[in-house]
Amino acid sequence: MSLSLALDAEPGCSLAIDEAELSRVFDFVLREEGVERPCAVSVSVVGARSMRDLNREWRGVDAPTDVISLECERPDDPDLASGEPCELGQIAMAPEVLAEQATRFDTSAADETRLMAIHSLLHLLGYDHVEVDEARVMEAREDELLALACGREVAHVETTRHADDPVWDGASRPETPAPARPDGEGEVRP
Repeated sequence: MSLSLALDAEPGCSLAIDEAELSRVFDFVLREEGVERPCAVSVSVVGARSMRDLNREWRGVDAPTDVISLECERPDDPDLASGEPCELGQIAMAPEVLAEQATRFDTSAADETRLMAIHSLLHLLGYDHVEVDEARVMEAREDELLALACGREVAHVETTRHADDPVWDGASRPETPAPARPDGEGEVRP
C-alpha cells in the first residue's frame, strides 16, 4: 500500500502538524483499515472564510467547520482494476477552526489535527456519524486509531464536536460531557 498526498494551502494557512506527519497519519489509518491498494488523497488547508463557503456549498450550512471530506472512489470498488490506484477524494481542513476546537476540548492543536485527519479519512473510507449508532462506531474507531497513532493513551474523542452542527439531529444524540484530554503533542508512529 502506498499513499500519494497532494497538499495545498491558502496563503497564511498551515496545519499544526507538517506534511510528513499528515502523510504518516493517513498511511497508518489505511494500514489499520486493511487497505492494500495504492491510494491518493488531496488536502486543502483553508481559512475559516473559505471553509464557510465550502460548508455552505457542499452541506448547506452557512458556517465554518473543521473538516470536509469529499469522497471520490473506495479502495474496495470492484470497478477498479487490480493494483489500480484509488483516488480516495478531497479533504479540506481549517486550522483556525481546529485550533478553536483544541481549546474547547482541552487538547493540543496538533492532536486535534491528527484526530480530524483520522476522522476525515475514515469518512472517505465509508464511515459516517449521521445516525447515533454510526457515530458510536466511528468514534470508537477514532479513539483506537488516535491512541495507536500517537503511541499513548488518549481520552475518548467524542465526535460530538459536531453536536451543534445544524445538519446533526442533536435531539437523537445522547448527552455526554467532553472529557479532559492529556496534554502533550505526541508523535505519530511511522
